[in-house]
Amino acid sequence: MKIIKADIYSVNFPLKEPFIISYASYPNMAAIILRLETDTGLVGYGEAVPDEHVTGEQVDAAFEMLKNVLVPLILNRSPFDIEGIHQSMNASLVGNPAAKAAVDIACYDLMGKATGQPVYNLIGGMAHDNLQYPKVLSIEAPAVMADKAVTAVAQGFSSLKLKVGLDDAALDIERIYAVRKAVGDDLPIRIDVNQGWKTVGLAVQTINRLEGANLTWVEQPIRIGDIRGLAEIRRKVSTPIMADESVQSMEDVLEIIRLDAADYINIKLMKAGGIFPAVQMAKAAEAAGIIAQIGSMVESSVGSAAGYHAVMARKNIQSAELTGPLLFAEEIGNLHYELPYVKLSGKPGLGIDVDPAQLKKLTSKSVIVEGKGDSDGN
Repeated sequence: MKIIKADIYSVNFPLKEPFIISYASYPNMAAIILRLETDTGLVGYGEAVPDEHVTGEQVDAAFEMLKNVLVPLILNRSPFDIEGIHQSMNASLVGNPAAKAAVDIACYDLMGKATGQPVYNLIGGMAHDNLQYPKVLSIEAPAVMADKAVTAVAQGFSSLKLKVGLDDAALDIERIYAVRKAVGDDLPIRIDVNQGWKTVGLAVQTINRLEGANLTWVEQPIRIGDIRGLAEIRRKVSTPIMADESVQSMEDVLEIIRLDAADYINIKLMKAGGIFPAVQMAKAAEAAGIIAQIGSMVESSVGSAAGYHAVMARKNIQSAELTGPLLFAEEIGNLHYELPYVKLSGKPGLGIDVDPAQLKKLTSKSVIVEGKGDSDGN
């Protein structure tokens, strides 16, 4: 079985309401969908969600990287040659992890369909009985976030994730305590600062003022790459610390382990380059006693399903935050959610169906790459 053709789609997924975090506000989510076809007639789907602030990629550039560099590397190769494919991609292109993730995910979808197995059976089996997800609240006024938290609990959510870090730390503290008061003392609440508190001193001061909020963890309080700073924060606070934007590669995981910088790491397929490297990073964390999570760049059913397969296959990946399909007004797949669980279908590959009409509707440009030539779409 060989990959003979690729369709690359640049798409925009409209959000039900703007998604507001510390460094950006998103009215919609731009992404790239990759469709790979084999000489046996199988079709596999992958997804890239580039983010200039996290992966260092821009959507149009990632589209061109897939068209001109990455897809030509995998034509006439077996999707089962996943390690060789990653070696070729890394040798030909530095960084660009979201674009590489699209290739990786589509290859795993093909491998699962070729063997008649869900992807999680190819990477470890069923390590969990069920998969839960939290309600994610973007940054708004304290009273608004508190009201939305109460609504989420009434809907059946069993945990909350609060986005903070947009303006000043004092207002963040007000937001967090407003939500805690509204939902009571027992509901698990985690917060994600998305680098917004900037300095170690401010982060330590703010986290210590939040001890009464009984937080599960504080995620990425300071700027990307400052692993020494994370380690210093962790030494000075009692609330567990999660590294997110600072976890881009295996080298970052090893540095976090060396400096004892985090209690948790948030692995995202878009940062790691796909399922294959993400599972390796989770294994390294497990060896060091660090718990892993699979997070999201707000992906459709394609990328979200891939992330959940990685979660299902690894016992050390104990949480997931892949809720993109719930945030979109329209998307292309049918990943199934039943509050507070996501239900993988057990079908081969990613286990989802992609609606070609919806994909065409949401596409702004596309290209077909096959053999030595390519032809432009709409």
